[in-house]
Amino acid sequence: MKRKGIGPDGLVIVDKPAGITSHTVVARIRRLAGTRKVGHAGTLDPMATGVLVVGSEKATRLLGHLALTTKTYEATIRLGQTTITDDAEGEVTASTAADAVTDAAVAAGVAKLTGAILQVPSSVSAIKIDGKRSYARVREGEEFELPSRPVTVSRFEVHARRDAVAEDGTAVVDLDVTVDCSSGTYIRALARDLGADLGVGGHLTALRRTRVGAYGLDLAYTLEELEDAFTEKVLPIAAAAAAAFPRWDVDEKQARLIATGVRIDGPGMGLSEPIAVFDPEGRFLALIEEQGGKAKSVAVFV
Repeated sequence: MKRKGIGPDGLVIVDKPAGITSHTVVARIRRLAGTRKVGHAGTLDPMATGVLVVGSEKATRLLGHLALTTKTYEATIRLGQTTITDDAEGEVTASTAADAVTDAAVAAGVAKLTGAILQVPSSVSAIKIDGKRSYARVREGEEFELPSRPVTVSRFEVHARRDAVAEDGTAVVDLDVTVDCSSGTYIRALARDLGADLGVGGHLTALRRTRVGAYGLDLAYTLEELEDAFTEKVLPIAAAAAAAFPRWDVDEKQARLIATGVRIDGPGMGLSEPIAVFDPEGRFLALIEEQGGKAKSVAVFV
């Protein structure tokens, strides 16, 4: 039996609604889990909806590794308007008719933003500059430019195009897209850069994250569903690790050594990513990395 104030060791896959911050979701889960030890893997903006992976107790130590996995988004990009935030929540700063933009031009622009690219994050991101959040500097009217950084966009597909007229009378084009990308990729920045390349400006009007690594919307619950029966919807830490990482089952002797941080011969999988280790009883023991043929413990969970 757990001590009072100690929540379940596991992940909660939340289908975040629009209009609230990821921090607000974490606060709700803390209350439901009965513990302060709760965190999340990968922030979603208030406008965005979809998969937010939340960890409780020991599972919080998985989050840093889960945050590095590929993420999938469904989004709508509006061509023809630029905003200060690169999304629909910010003030429109420029408008240019986009109805003459061809599908071929869009395809060429998308191709330039696919693969290994250098991306300048949105200025209203949570990135710190000299210890201060970028968005805070924007609010104070400071002018600056964030450095570009490498990201990988493995899929950037346009599914639909809709010609429309914005509130200010500008002829705009809305594109429904799917993006698979590495950690640290800003979909708002993709919208901004696609619009800039096409010469008409662009911003994001809708964003839904459908997958973080192994965890998709099929495993996600709304906050209302979690309020109804929280403990039944927690993914136990062993199941969470087995779903997200390659699995290595060890014998009792290996399990004892790994649990005490001793380096032993690795499984020989030849992988650069963490590997989840399980003992003969199926308990999740640790995450390890193979280095020089040896298993180096990244985090021990027993």
